[in-house]
Amino acid sequence: MLNEILKNKQIILASGSPRRQEFFKDLHIPFIADVRPVNEVYPEHLKGTEITDYLAKLKAEAFDDLSKDQILITSDTIVSNDGVAMGKPKDAAEAKKMIASLSGKTHSVETSVCFTTLKNKEKVQEIVHSSTKVTFKDLTEEEIDFYVSNYKPFDKAGAYAIQEWIGFIGITHIEGSYFNVVGLPTHLVYETLTKLASI
Repeated sequence: MLNEILKNKQIILASGSPRRQEFFKDLHIPFIADVRPVNEVYPEHLKGTEITDYLAKLKAEAFDDLSKDQILITSDTIVSNDGVAMGKPKDAAEAKKMIASLSGKTHSVETSVCFTTLKNKEKVQEIVHSSTKVTFKDLTEEEIDFYVSNYKPFDKAGAYAIQEWIGFIGITHIEGSYFNVVGLPTHLVYETLTKLASI
C-alpha cells in the first residue's frame, strides 16, 4: 500500500523511539531514522496538544537540508494530568511519584506529528494530533515499586508504557487511540502520508 504510493519519496523519521520505528516497519513504510539534538523547551502558557504541536515543529527546525523528494516526520508525546504536562522522569523516585499521581484517576496522552516537505523550494508543514484518555485503577505502592524497578520507564512520558506490565494490571479504561498512547497515532500517520504522497 503506502510503500508503493511513496516509492518516489524518502521518509525521514526523526525519532530514536524503538516503538515508533516498529510502527513504521509494521505499516510497511520504508524510512531512515535521523535524530538531531533539540532543546525541548516550550512556553509555559501552552497546554495539552499546544505543547506537543510546538515541540514537534521545533524538532523539524533541526533539518534545514531537506530535498524535494523527502518527507520529514517529527513527533512529541506528553501525559497531561490535572492540566499539568508530564515529561520523562529523571530517576526512579520521580518515576514512582509520577505513577502514583496517575493512580485511581483518568489522564490524557497527547501526541502531535509534524510532516515537513518541500514544495517549490519552500517548506510545507502539516501537523496532526491525537488525544487519548487513560484510566488507572488504584495502584498499590508495591505494584508501583515493582514496575519501576523491573521496567525502568525513564524514557517514557508519564513514566509508564501501556503495553508493559503496568498497563496489563493497572489500566481499566481507555477512550481514543491505543496506539497513540504507545507513541504514535498510526491511523493519522497513514492518512496524512497518503495525502502528502501527491505533493
